[in-house]
Amino acid sequence: MRAVANKFTIKNVFACVIACLAWFSIILQLYLTTGTVSNFFSYFTVLCNLLIAVSLTVALLTPTSKSEIFFLRLSVQSAIALYIFIVSLVYNLVLRGIVVLEGWQLFVDTMLHVVVPLLYLLFWIFFRTKGILKWRDIINWIYFPLLYLIYSLIRGSITNWYPYPFLNAATNGYAKVFLNIFIILLVFMAVGLILIFITRLMKNKNALKYKSVL
Repeated sequence: MRAVANKFTIKNVFACVIACLAWFSIILQLYLTTGTVSNFFSYFTVLCNLLIAVSLTVALLTPTSKSEIFFLRLSVQSAIALYIFIVSLVYNLVLRGIVVLEGWQLFVDTMLHVVVPLLYLLFWIFFRTKGILKWRDIINWIYFPLLYLIYSLIRGSITNWYPYPFLNAATNGYAKVFLNIFIILLVFMAVGLILIFITRLMKNKNALKYKSVL
């Protein structure tokens, strides 16, 4: 029982650290931004870091609420892990270096795209809710990025502002943008299927260990 209690405490402390870093980074980035607030909250990076901050905060502060039950679902934790992994992957492979950053901008940029994503992925690996994901979960996970991409295109056509270069239809044309979106969704699905496979693989290994003990 003591070991379980210690593990639970470590989980909460780790979750608290991640939540605090996420909130601090989001607020600092908002303070440093030179654009509009609506533009700020139109970045997928900001939305995903906000998901991490809100989900962990609600889970820590309201342990008996219905909201915590939602955020403690393995499928929800895995969806957030998927989104923030793609944020870090796309930024570091495609977008890093496009704009030269210095000082606090470089610091908060690293926090939002590297540190917080890495910490949450570690949280998912070691402290996620136990269970097994279903293959059809990937369908539910795709809705959020798909709606975000559609929103970005519609808003961009109205404001002539796009959060990311690969979504800029005015510069790239809709044919190329739609191809970019198709590729991005394929990446989401591929990584999501890997997350599902990991949970199913771990459950099978645990089942084999249990049988071997018997």
